[in-house]
Amino acid sequence: FIIPSCIAIKESAKVVDQAQRRVLKGVDDLDFFIGDEAIEKPTYATKWPIRHGIVEDWDLMERFMEQVIFKYLRAEPEDHYFLLTEPPLNTPENREYTAEIMFDVFIKICFLHVFFYQAVLALAASWTSRQVGERTLTGTVIDSGDGVTHVIPVAEGYVIGSCIKHIPIAGRDITYFIQQLLREREVGIPPEQSLETAKAVKERFSYVCPDLVKEFNKYDTDGTKWIKQYTGINAISKKEFTIDVGYERFLGPEIFFHPEFANPDFTQPISEVVDEVIQNCPIDVRRPLYKNIVLSGGSTMFRDFGRRLQRDLKRTVDARLKLSEELSGGRLKPKPIDVQVITHHMQRYAVWFGGSMLASTPEFYQVCHTKKDYEEIGPSICRHNPVFGVMS
Repeated sequence: FIIPSCIAIKESAKVVDQAQRRVLKGVDDLDFFIGDEAIEKPTYATKWPIRHGIVEDWDLMERFMEQVIFKYLRAEPEDHYFLLTEPPLNTPENREYTAEIMFDVFIKICFLHVFFYQAVLALAASWTSRQVGERTLTGTVIDSGDGVTHVIPVAEGYVIGSCIKHIPIAGRDITYFIQQLLREREVGIPPEQSLETAKAVKERFSYVCPDLVKEFNKYDTDGTKWIKQYTGINAISKKEFTIDVGYERFLGPEIFFHPEFANPDFTQPISEVVDEVIQNCPIDVRRPLYKNIVLSGGSTMFRDFGRRLQRDLKRTVDARLKLSEELSGGRLKPKPIDVQVITHHMQRYAVWFGGSMLASTPEFYQVCHTKKDYEEIGPSICRHNPVFGVMS
């Protein structure tokens, strides 16, 4: 199942006495929907318990997990192993709280599970790519979803936590930027559908261009070839509306490389962020990190995203090597650095796919935590992350 992490709940605003309010609250607690079902419920209040990859509303998260396990997976928790993933900057307290929910609420007998960094799973998923010669758990993961983008260096299965960088540009920002561009053009989109239309334009038509000026010229000289049409249906009148999609096709994803277009407070292109992350890492792992840059998440799926990133990063690295040679007066000639950005067909769901690969290895079952461990030691057992060395 691919389930959006949203939940639709009934928010009662009726003026009733205290006893009746308790009854209504009990009924409302059972009256909720998650994922795509939640999005399709306009009369309910839609909430997002996870923000920027971190759980913010634990009560809603507990209800979300309840439906995932019992309604969608139709699983008895006591009979199954669970693999839970976490974002790179997740706090140990959040991890402990998740363990408490899983062990105390859902698991009554013998439950086994393990937490795992999403970046390591994304590295494992990249082994499906033809570009990967040898299986390794050393690389730089660019994980970009709807709400957050992280650049995460991993060395031999260990996440180098002190070097992780967060980028305040992700899929939602691209959607908002395209929405703003369409509004400025006043193309006749119903106001209540502007966000939905911008999202559809982003997913269907957007791509990354190699050169911004040349791309503008292409649209100006031969617009009929490059301008696409999007047709939607007005939710109120049920009539069709059509808009032309032009510059928005390449300007949306361009904010990864020119973030100042959408966010004046952040001006560092993604290629420079990746370079800075790797330069902050120990010197002996830098070359392997440049050689194995893995893309993960839906917002890295734009056509030619990997190619543009590789080109820009290669230029930055080569410029530094050239400067180093000049400063030495030509006496030292640095060895060229191989920069490679890995794309693969499981890129969008790389973390899930990497998790399924890990969970199918015998080693996974040896590092799981049991209900017995939890009762003896407490939630602190989840503070330690296992490293899967032999999997590669």
